[in-house]
Amino acid sequence: MTDAAQHTAGLGGDYARELSVAAQLAAETGPLVMRYFHGDDLTVEMKPGDEPVTVADRAASELIVAGMSRAFADDVIISEENADDLRRLTAKRVWYIDPIDGTKAFIKHREGFCVMIGLTVDHTPVVGALYAPISRRLFVAARDCGAWLITEDGERQRMHASTIDDPRDIRLVASANNRTETIDQVKSALGINTELNIGSVGLKLALIALGERDLYVNPGSKCKSWDTCGPEIVLAEAGGKLTDVFGEPLRYDERDMVRSRGLIATNGRVHEAVVAKTAPLFPR
Repeated sequence: MTDAAQHTAGLGGDYARELSVAAQLAAETGPLVMRYFHGDDLTVEMKPGDEPVTVADRAASELIVAGMSRAFADDVIISEENADDLRRLTAKRVWYIDPIDGTKAFIKHREGFCVMIGLTVDHTPVVGALYAPISRRLFVAARDCGAWLITEDGERQRMHASTIDDPRDIRLVASANNRTETIDQVKSALGINTELNIGSVGLKLALIALGERDLYVNPGSKCKSWDTCGPEIVLAEAGGKLTDVFGEPLRYDERDMVRSRGLIATNGRVHEAVVAKTAPLFPR
């Protein structure tokens, strides 16, 4: 996608420039990531927590952080591959970047990874841009401006979460790499009989925003703020909802960025029912 900024023109409202820059940087990172995806120099290391990181993650992070720093010099910029900056706790505007969300899928040369950029203002997500390099699809949203899918040829499609309101009809999307038996218990509690598995958290939420799936549950999350910021506003603007497993809003003003209380993402209509029916699985 050569001109994501042009394709997102008019979609950002009060955050038009922020959305344009985020979309363009996410899309520009795609070809860089794919060069490593198809190459032979994909060096893999392990970070604390037994999480993999590649030279591609770091190169993508450098590209995005440099671009964001030029465009928004006064904002705090947090990337998964950089040291934390605790100014984020008091700053009005904070960018959260996951240069490759779904690194395990990326390493295995599978679909299920994307580039993610999100902005919080007063600790609330207001802009999100997610780019899937293999399908060349861009998912974007800005507060009060809707969520949009932009295809490789620049076609724009408004995204809407599904209208399913019966938990028994829920179409689940779950992890392809970190699935636990708790997901089987969730399916049993809700009477779910269909499941799709994919790596990236962002792509899972994008599928719910598109109305193709209705529920994602991550019970013991290793996710952090950069995993949820961009996808949260995309899902919310499509009519969906993202909370912890207790139905409480996610916080972006805490020192620890780990989503230790897990995640539940839905089409919005089934959210309360899902939280209620799965409550016995997640004692406080």
